[in-house]
Amino acid sequence: MTRRRSSYRSLASLQRDNRACRACAEAGYPLESPPAFEGRSGQVAMIVGQAPGVVEGLERRPWRGRAGRTLRGWLELDEEPFYETFYCASITRCYPGRHPSGRGDRPPTPFERDLCAFWLDWELQLLRPRLVLLVGGLAVRRLLGRARLTECIGSRYELGGAVAIPLPHPSGASGWLNDAANRGRLAEALRLVREEVGRLDSATRVV
Repeated sequence: MTRRRSSYRSLASLQRDNRACRACAEAGYPLESPPAFEGRSGQVAMIVGQAPGVVEGLERRPWRGRAGRTLRGWLELDEEPFYETFYCASITRCYPGRHPSGRGDRPPTPFERDLCAFWLDWELQLLRPRLVLLVGGLAVRRLLGRARLTECIGSRYELGGAVAIPLPHPSGASGWLNDAANRGRLAEALRLVREEVGRLDSATRVV
């Protein structure tokens, strides 16, 4: 049974309730996994994706499949440093199943996104990250209100006191990077990410 408190004082209690959430299934959506997310209090960088894939749904750990390997390659991070650096969340938390066309995964519906927004809103409030990477159009639209990746990849934005940097989704089903200009936008976005992560590392060393 899904439980949502009126307020949360700790990330641990929020995560405990989130792990048991079945709000979308209770609303009749055919979800194929429990929620998948990972992170701890004190992390100052965050990644927000679209939704878990089939591997993530099985392992209940974000970015474990092919898209995750691509993303870590972009960021030049091995697996454990990646999870140590970034709190990993998504717009919806459960694997939604395959797309009816058979190509890729089913995008979460607007209603599913609305049902799941509660968890991300509280994570941002409790974690107060200084850097947020928005991976894919769904995350960019939800948190920045931007409709087109070509208009925002390669730029920094302000998001509730954090620096937000949009990235395209690393899924093999996306053709966005087939365009040379878009690959240039990605290169600039990754340069910005390295710059911001370097700032966070420097601040940590000073402290």
